[in-house]
Amino acid sequence: MKRFLDILSSFLVLVVLLPVWLVIALAIALESRGGVFYKQVRVGKDNKDFNLYKFRTMRVGSDQKGLLTVGERDNRITRVGYFLRKFKIDEFPQLLNVLKGDMSIVGPRPEVRKYVDLYTPEQMKVLSVRPGLTDLASIQYVHENEILAAAEDPERAYIDEVMPAKLALNLQYIENQSVVGDIKLIFKTFAAILGR
Repeated sequence: MKRFLDILSSFLVLVVLLPVWLVIALAIALESRGGVFYKQVRVGKDNKDFNLYKFRTMRVGSDQKGLLTVGERDNRITRVGYFLRKFKIDEFPQLLNVLKGDMSIVGPRPEVRKYVDLYTPEQMKVLSVRPGLTDLASIQYVHENEILAAAEDPERAYIDEVMPAKLALNLQYIENQSVVGDIKLIFKTFAAILGR
């Protein structure tokens, strides 16, 4: 049932938003050189790597300077990129990942291999389900960039504080997941984004 709803909803949203995608693609292309999309290897269900898609929000090669974005004014992010990130519009291409079966609409956000390699055996249970576009952790940590910006060592703060807290929420989700719960999380996600 969940997979059917994932396919149906992602297909419908992709079709409806196609004109918006074209405008976004044009804005990205006009502002900075490089492709419109950004592809990054993430870890999915059963600990398997997959290519996650986003609209490009950074200048080309910026990810070589670090995987975490910190604060509101990371100078690697373009002006269009700030807008796309603020309203999570950069995540829209992940609907293609949902159609492919790499992801679900709701589920633990997929992490990069560097940080998955630090998971405890208990935390590895988050890889028993498809990762999602949104989850409870994304809602509760909607201001994650600002939290990391306030830390003396952002990466250490992410590894020691933010990541374990988010994983605990994801494990809680897995234990209690349901279609009704997923629908509630989708609405909570929209509310969190619009409230930024």
